[in-house]
Amino acid sequence: MAKKSGLGRGLDALITSTQGEPAVRGVQQIPLEAIQPNPRQPRARVDEQQLAELAASIREHGVIQPLIVTEIGGGQGYTLIAGERRLLAARQAGLREVPVILREASEQQLVELALVENVQRADLNPLEAAEAYRQLNEDFGLSHEEIAERVGKSRVAVTNTMRLLKLVPIVQQALVEGSISEGHARALLTLPNPQAQSAALQIVLQKGLNVRQTEEYVRRLSGERPSPKPAPSPAPEIKALEERLREYFGTKVSLKQRGIGGRLVINYYSQEELEAILGLIFTEETPDGL
Repeated sequence: MAKKSGLGRGLDALITSTQGEPAVRGVQQIPLEAIQPNPRQPRARVDEQQLAELAASIREHGVIQPLIVTEIGGGQGYTLIAGERRLLAARQAGLREVPVILREASEQQLVELALVENVQRADLNPLEAAEAYRQLNEDFGLSHEEIAERVGKSRVAVTNTMRLLKLVPIVQQALVEGSISEGHARALLTLPNPQAQSAALQIVLQKGLNVRQTEEYVRRLSGERPSPKPAPSPAPEIKALEERLREYFGTKVSLKQRGIGGRLVINYYSQEELEAILGLIFTEETPDGL
């Protein structure tokens, strides 16, 4: 089986030494106070209720899954790579030591590994993911394609997520709080300026517009005409008559019924076609059934 690449393989695939082999020293117990948070952690919000539940579990069972840390040079402690919620919950539970796996990681890997851990657990809101992608793009020079490969997403998904950073702060806040969805946010993003985004957000919240309604509202604000409703399909007998007329005249023919009357449209595309059609119309003989 071919070996997959990128973050889709999980944390172990990226935490490697320069020779390509995992730099692992086994599970160790180290003091909580020696562990510093990951400065590149993309998650900005932690659910307090979930954290309390995890802390209660840790009090009873301990930390079952070790944290992953990297050593800071000069014996100044450790930087967390993955396991932020376990670290916070362990502190809340009153633990003094936690089990860790010590590995080597570059500055870029601190972003990538924290990102993949949260993505795989669906722990990040769209803006947190967007900020992590931005760091990989601007701070480490990764293209959208390279980021997509590492996180197991499509390039389009990465690009669309990063565009959310262009939202005005009030819309970003509504997205983080769950007042609107990512679909709402992408629709508002198409508005030309911050004032329009903010004003449209208020309407969306006041009227409780769903995503489709928001998209339609934004189109109206942008001066776009709504898409015309498709015309109803003609009755079977009308379609059959249209077909007979097409065969007779050799061109496109349409019948539009309105009440007891209607309209017959015969299309022609050259002077010769017009003359041929007129010849058929004014002939003394008419086909049976017409």
